[in-house]
Amino acid sequence: MPTYVYQVVPPDGTEGEIFEVEQGMRDVALGFHPLTGLPVRKLITLPNLGLRHSEGATRSRLETKNVEKAGFTKYVRDKSTGDYHKVAGREGPQVINRKTL
Repeated sequence: MPTYVYQVVPPDGTEGEIFEVEQGMRDVALGFHPLTGLPVRKLITLPNLGLRHSEGATRSRLETKNVEKAGFTKYVRDKSTGDYHKVAGREGPQVINRKTL
C-alpha cells in the first residue's frame, strides 16, 4: 500500500507537522489530521522505488549463469517425475530423486 506525506496547515501560517499515512491509491486524500483535526495538505514527494530489491532484480540474480558464477549449485524440479536436475554448479549429483528427500 502506498505511503503518502501530509503537512498540517496551522492557522497562523507557520510550517506544520509532517506525517505519513498508508492509504490505498483510490482512497480520498485526507483533509484533516486524524488525531488533532487540524487541516492538512498532501505533499508531493519522489516515489520510493525499491529497484535494488525489486522482483526483477532478484530474478536476474538467480539466473543460472549468475548462480554458477557465484559458486552455487542450482537444481530445477521436473514436474512430471518430481526429481531435481542440476542446471548449474560443479558439486553434487546430476539428479536428486524425490523419494530420497
